[in-house]
Amino acid sequence: MAEKSSEKKAELSYEKAVERLETIVRDLEGGKAPLADSLALFEEGVALVRRCTEQLDAAEKKILELTREDRTDDE
Repeated sequence: MAEKSSEKKAELSYEKAVERLETIVRDLEGGKAPLADSLALFEEGVALVRRCTEQLDAAEKKILELTREDRTDDE
């Protein structure tokens, strides 16, 4: 079952992942969830943050590659 939830997270767009993170933060800040549920939410949030970081890093790498190509074309 963990494999399927990991696959779903991998399919999430950056924007959807951020929306889910915002929901998780609200739920955790509400403090009404039992400890086990809070821990599961926190774990999901950590995985989403890692996924978002990977997506941002990939986008930054692509931008650097594209701007590097532009500079070498101009020279």
